[in-house]
Amino acid sequence: MSHHSKLLAGAAAVAVLTGAGAAQAQTEVQWWHAMGGALGEKTNAIAEGFNASQSDFKVMPVYRGNYTETMTAAIAAFRAGEQPHIVQVFEVGTATMMAAEGAIYPVYELMADAGVDWNPDDYLDSVVGYYTTPDGEMLSMPFNSSTPVMYYNKEVFEAAGLDPESPPTTWPELEEAARTIISSGAATCGFTTGWQSWVQLENFSAWHNVPFATQSNGFEGLGTELAFNSDLHVAHIGALQAWSDEGVFKYGGRRSDSAPLFYTRECAMYMNSSAAYAGVTANAEFDFGVAKLPYWPDASGAPQNTIIGGATLWVLQGRDAEEYEGVAAFFNYLAKPEVQAQWHQDTGYLPITNSAWERSREQGFYGDNPGTDTSIEQMTLNDPTQNSKGLRLGSFVQIRDIINEELERIWAGDVSAQEGLDTAVRRGNELLRQFEADNS
Repeated sequence: MSHHSKLLAGAAAVAVLTGAGAAQAQTEVQWWHAMGGALGEKTNAIAEGFNASQSDFKVMPVYRGNYTETMTAAIAAFRAGEQPHIVQVFEVGTATMMAAEGAIYPVYELMADAGVDWNPDDYLDSVVGYYTTPDGEMLSMPFNSSTPVMYYNKEVFEAAGLDPESPPTTWPELEEAARTIISSGAATCGFTTGWQSWVQLENFSAWHNVPFATQSNGFEGLGTELAFNSDLHVAHIGALQAWSDEGVFKYGGRRSDSAPLFYTRECAMYMNSSAAYAGVTANAEFDFGVAKLPYWPDASGAPQNTIIGGATLWVLQGRDAEEYEGVAAFFNYLAKPEVQAQWHQDTGYLPITNSAWERSREQGFYGDNPGTDTSIEQMTLNDPTQNSKGLRLGSFVQIRDIINEELERIWAGDVSAQEGLDTAVRRGNELLRQFEADNS
């Protein structure tokens, strides 16, 4: 029996002896998250739905800023002994959370200790692969998972004499379409991208089945080294650099700052998260389509599958056993097909379980909203390989900052694609060696 099983058994025995339980006040569960705006409202609605579904526990969602701020706050709170039960952490924080062994309560242990009957096999392989042990045990609870797709302006395509129902599937086709659009005057820019490291390097690597880093992108240990300065990566970033001088590509910022370039019809195509769907729907006053990311046809492994972004829910140690029963009950509620399907349909995040995907299809959601299944098709196109399972790299939040700095130098023409990527790899490897030293 595990330590937590003993705690739970002890708590149950006390409840029986004292006759406690039914008349007790609700047990509160603190949930820190990074969902602002409309997503925050939908997050609160999930907690309200759980709270209304039973009377033993009350989940208290608290917005703690963006992903980086939320993770930093939770780590600081843990050190002070004031940690929440649940914290939402974005995918690039996975290795950091895993290294904090005494701080986390793995989800597979939590659910077993609480005796909750759940089905981890229902989760999409391409989602849970990011967050499992080498044995396939789930460390954190998938919540909001997304993958990058390509949005395109159907009206601009039509005005340029292109088929609005046939978006480009390869990079050469995209270049040709962009040049046609620009020369026709239908738009002044071919395409822009959000989250450039995530889309144009991290997912680019998975989509082309080449390593972003050694040791299965960090899944096999801390001794990993970055590998995104290969000939294929350099050719791709070099093409974007050349296109940026001609308007084929326009850089619009590190996160989703580039969205207005698409909303205002300046750029005909826009690569960003599938979860940008709600924002595009709300802001684009034109007919748009959703397509898979383009690939280089001469790359032998492409297209493979894309990898996820978004976040999962991690459970922190140090709270009472009965409170963890509440966490397990909430996670079980979160996994219900109707809850997952609604979240997926409302937000554009992936349906993280097969049953939620099936439910959405049966409800006619994909037929009524063409393109909303693009993300799922892309994620499940092929079984994940060691290059396309995900990334598990220490200090990756800071490494992304380095990548952003070097890409911006490339776009500005200050360095070549080769020089910029070589520098990003060297600087990033220094952080990986420091993380390895700190955690081995």
